[in-house]
Amino acid sequence: MVEFEVPEIDYTDYSNRQLAAVPLAVLAVALLIIGGWYVATGYPVNPGLEFIGGTELRIDVEDGDARAQIDEAFAAEPDSVRQVASDGSYIITFRAGDASTSELESQANDAGFEVRAIDSVSPSFGSDTQFLALGGLLVAFTGMSVLVFAMFRTFVPSVAVVASAFSDVMVPLAMMNLLGIELTLGTVAALLMLIGYSVDSDILLNNSILRRTGDFYESTNWAMRTGVTMTVTSIAAMTVMTIAAWIFGIGLLTAIGIILVIGLLTDLMNTYLLNVSLLRWYKYEGVKR
Repeated sequence: MVEFEVPEIDYTDYSNRQLAAVPLAVLAVALLIIGGWYVATGYPVNPGLEFIGGTELRIDVEDGDARAQIDEAFAAEPDSVRQVASDGSYIITFRAGDASTSELESQANDAGFEVRAIDSVSPSFGSDTQFLALGGLLVAFTGMSVLVFAMFRTFVPSVAVVASAFSDVMVPLAMMNLLGIELTLGTVAALLMLIGYSVDSDILLNNSILRRTGDFYESTNWAMRTGVTMTVTSIAAMTVMTIAAWIFGIGLLTAIGIILVIGLLTDLMNTYLLNVSLLRWYKYEGVKR
């Protein structure tokens, strides 16, 4: 059986500014990517079919240059084309307005493709779904913030938890743009899970430092032994799921797994660098109210 031991970090070797510098720099880069993406495309993250409407076809292509056959078969340019590794079929998506579902099905049949499945979403339904999903994400984050402030009733420790959770969501969003992962109902669910993971590890750290008797650094290392073990275990599980989903061509699970792995790695950085720096400042230099 593999034994995992969390090493103790001597935080006295680093100032609060040094601890906070890396997570804040990563967050700043992530916000620049998201802002640049919004300026370039009109969306902070590329929306998926569920949010903007369109048609998705899953087809079998005969031997040969599949991409060339697909480009030749359809009058409209596909928004995306990806191959399912498990069975060799292709999933092709078209944005709403590029062509009707019946036209796309007819063009696929005329090209000799076997159409396995067709999924279509209207733009109005996609807009409603987008509003509900993003509204749910905002409500979840707001509710988490209110709960944290109610639990600790002090400004700095509460801000530490909220800032960490905010960064845990923003960094994966930026990486979604760089990796070509679209915002869908599934990826929104992954972001909601990250809020839960983040709050769990941050509250564990805050409780240990603020409510547990003992030295600051002793309490921090105690919380790390539990928190890091839980997070690393989750990262390992999500990595295995991501690899398995990629092998079997399950695109949604692959995207969810990538987002969770990136978010959990970000959470380790934010919790034990940014959060610790804020809590140490609060305990030794800040004024309790």
